[in-house]
Order: sequence, then C-alpha cells, then structure tokens
Amino acid sequence: MKKTDDEYFDSKEFQDLLEAYEHSVNAGEPVFMDAEELSDIADYYQFIGQADEAEEAINLALSLAPGAIAPLTYRIHQALYEGDVDKAREYYDQIIETDDPDYIYDRAEILIAEGRIDDADNYLREQFKQVPPDEYQNYVMDVANIYTDNGQPQKAMEWMARVRHQQSLDFKELMGRALFGMGKYKDSERIFNELVDNDPFSIRYWNALASAQFMSEDYQQAIQSSEYAIAINPKDPDGLIAKANGLFRLNNYEEAMKYFRRYSEQVPDDEFPLLYEGICLLNTNRPKEAIDILKKAVDTAPADSPSLTDIYQELAFAYSENGQCDEAIRVLNKTKDIDCDHVQMEIVKGHVMLTAGKTAEAEAYFRTAISQSDDECDTWLHIILSFYDNHYVEAAYTLFKKYFTYCEKVKEHQDDEAPRGYAYMALCCYELKYYGEFLDYLKKACEVNPEECHQALAHLFPQDLEPEGYYEYIKKKINR
Repeated sequence: MKKTDDEYFDSKEFQDLLEAYEHSVNAGEPVFMDAEELSDIADYYQFIGQADEAEEAINLALSLAPGAIAPLTYRIHQALYEGDVDKAREYYDQIIETDDPDYIYDRAEILIAEGRIDDADNYLREQFKQVPPDEYQNYVMDVANIYTDNGQPQKAMEWMARVRHQQSLDFKELMGRALFGMGKYKDSERIFNELVDNDPFSIRYWNALASAQFMSEDYQQAIQSSEYAIAINPKDPDGLIAKANGLFRLNNYEEAMKYFRRYSEQVPDDEFPLLYEGICLLNTNRPKEAIDILKKAVDTAPADSPSLTDIYQELAFAYSENGQCDEAIRVLNKTKDIDCDHVQMEIVKGHVMLTAGKTAEAEAYFRTAISQSDDECDTWLHIILSFYDNHYVEAAYTLFKKYFTYCEKVKEHQDDEAPRGYAYMALCCYELKYYGEFLDYLKKACEVNPEECHQALAHLFPQDLEPEGYYEYIKKKINR
C-alpha cells in the first residue's frame, strides 16, 4: 500500500480493509464488504492514480447496493470532474439514502457546477437550520471544504467565520487553502509554515507551502519546501512537479528536466511534464530531442487536453529551430479544429517563416492575424516582437513608431490595462545605439508599465534593482 499523507488512507483501519479486499480479489474469492467500504477503496485507488482498480471497486459497490449514497457520490464527483452535470443529476436521483449528510452536499455541488452559487448557498443555509448543535462544526467545515474545492474561496471564508474552534489543524489547513484560492499567497504561506512546524513529516503541508511560495514568485523557497516533501517520499508526484516548476522558473533547465522526468515515471499519462521537458530542451538548444519529447506529449495528451495547443506550438518551434519550417506549419495547422487563440497561431506561423528568412510568407500570415483579431494593438505588438526576436531590429523599431501613433489613440480611453511596448522599444533603441531615444522610452516604460520593463530590460541592470529605478540608475551612470 502506498503512503498517501491522508490520515484515513494511511490508518491501520484502512490498511486492514484494503489488504482484505485485495486478498479476496487476487484469490478470486467473494468480497464481503459494504458499499461505503468499497467506495473508500475506490477513492484510495483514484487518489493514487490507479483508475482501473478504482472503477472495479466502485462497480462492485453499485452492484451490491445500487442506491447507496457512497458509490453514487463517487459517480457524481466523477461526472462533475468530466463536466457532465446532467449525468451527475442522474446519479443524484438514484440515491435512496436521502437522510445522509452527503445527500445535501451532493446537491450543493451540482448547483455550484451549474453556476448557481447563490442557490447553493441558500440551500445549504436552509439545511443548516436542521443540523443538531453537536454537529454544527462538522457541517460548517464540510461546506467550507466544498466551496474551497469548487473554486469559491470567498464563500468558504464566510462559512468558516461560524467555526468555534479555530485553532484546530483542520481549520488552519482549510484557511490556508481558502487564502490560496483568493490569491493571498503570503497569508497562505504563513499558515502552512505554522502547520509544517507542527507536523514536519506531512508531505501535504510541505507541498501546499511550496505552492504558496511558487505563486509568490519565491521560487528558491518553493524548491526548498518541495525538497522536504521529496525527502519524506522520493516518489511523491506533487513534490517532484513542484521542484521541477521552481527550477524551470529559475531557468535551471537541466535540473528541471530531471524532475519532470521523475514525475513522468510516477504519472506516465500526464502530458504536462513532457511539454515542459520539451521546452527545457528548446531552451538548451536541443531541438531534435525536443521534437521527440513533444511528439510523445502529443500522443499522450487526450483530445480535450488544455495543453494540446501549447504542445503543438512548442513542437512547431522545435521544427523551426531544426530548419523544418514546412513541418512546423503542418503542426500548427492541426490547431484549426481546436478551441484556442487562432490569431496567435497565425502569428506563430509568421514567426516560423521569419525564422526561415521567408519574410513575404511571414507578412501574409501576419496580415491574416490582424484581419481576424479583436484587438489589433495587441496583435501588432506580438508581431513586432516576432520581428525583434528574429533579429529584424530595425524593422521592429520602425513598426513600433507606427504602433505607438495608432494604438495610443485607440487606447487613450481604456484605463484597464497598462500601456505596453515602451520597454521593448527601449530595447530596440539600445541595440540600435539610439541612446537618446533609449532614455526617453526607458523613462516612459518605467512610469507606465514596470512589469514589462522588468521582463524586457532586467538583463541590463543589477538583479536587485526594481524596474522603477532603472531610469535613474542609467542617468547616474551617464553623469559619472
């Protein structure tokens, strides 16, 4: 049995139950267990990634007790995960144990999945009136968990305010998860730091801490936290992928690849690590190897994978870097039937052609992108950056001049987004040695979009210098 860092699954009670079940199955003997026990076993198999074994256990549970709530709740969660709300309702209607608390929770989760958040909350509040006082705490925590699991952390926080004993580990963990869901990563990090101090052998706490640190862009600390999880269990998938992601963000591509590969050994059906291994190979100038890995990612990804477009795009880049621009275009054409940003795909095709030195073909793709775009300025910016990335710096400079003239007028009444492009124009001027203009655009970039300034120009400045200080730093250098 695999250690899961789940209190129940790792308990002797469940270990004995699982051992008895597996003995009966392996020996071809009848399984003498109730539907709830079999559902727990299915949950365990699903938790550790053994889908076939989970399916076998849940089918047995439903055959023994067709209207039992535990296996039908499993099916409801499965249907909701797959986005099939109608199927979830069909399973819900089959439940005969309507006095079980899960009957309430299942209905609420279906309402949330339908986007009826207020209806779900009103229903849960009404049901709360019927809960005996000695069960208040459990009910409130269960509801808060449901909201957190379903991407409604603010609702979770509202319910958690009803909890009386707010120093319990379960409450703190739930609070940490809710804060994470609200984007309050530093607050979440603080809570999970407390939890790992209390239980330094909890893989779950270490991985949650690593996630909060990663989202705060504290990649070195995220790596360190993931290393504690890996030290406890060297095969822990969450720890391995957390360390891989942290190393990737620090541009340590060689080390990142090792951990993407180790993760793939534990979760071979996941295309995500293959995609990022391919990107690492591209960033280390190994396009041939990248092609092989990214082709494997295509074969691994299901047809509805949200990563499929990215895989095709990176595979196209790999072919392009390997001098196979026709093959790159063929791969990008596969995205035509995928629900993705088709304007972006036309820009990538143009980029591939620029890399191959085929400027006329590139411009044809860029014109198509502009004609299909709902945001011409954003599309123009990506096209200009493609010219810059392909070392057409003078062309990028000229296009930026036209871009600013047109897009400043278009966007002058749109306050929802910081003006873009000035930092990259400053970079063009710097490379072309137009130092006067470089200073002008640098000053503008620092004022209106420090984030873009950091992305484009950080390599020209000391690592610990904030973008807002770039212009003054250069001015002082000039004066000296």
